[in-house]
Amino acid sequence: MDAGTVETEWREDCAPRRVLELFATKWTSMVLHTLNAQHAGAARTGVLQRSLPGISKKMLVQTLREMQASGLVSRHVQGSVPPAVEYRLTPLGSRFVEPVELLYAWGRDNADALDQLGSRPSSRRQRPE
Repeated sequence: MDAGTVETEWREDCAPRRVLELFATKWTSMVLHTLNAQHAGAARTGVLQRSLPGISKKMLVQTLREMQASGLVSRHVQGSVPPAVEYRLTPLGSRFVEPVELLYAWGRDNADALDQLGSRPSSRRQRPE
């Protein structure tokens, strides 16, 4: 493979694939956005769950663990009884929020075009008649 060819640009560990891997769960970008836009970069698990309608506690915890393993958030246990757990955006998470916010802004600006798209079979969203 020659440098700069499609074979090297799209190898399994290339940057675009690693970015998409961060979106492996549908909630990653929503958690990042919510931490950033609604909670100044830090929130407890329960607060996050109330801020994200439709996410189960199990899915939120799983998503936060994956985000922690990826280096997007850090977990902080406060020494209270019972212990309070807070998740905070890391510097990497704060940098990753920037393109997420651009994508969300594009979605808001193009909601009419999104409404015209056909629904995916796995989508919960009802297509307008």
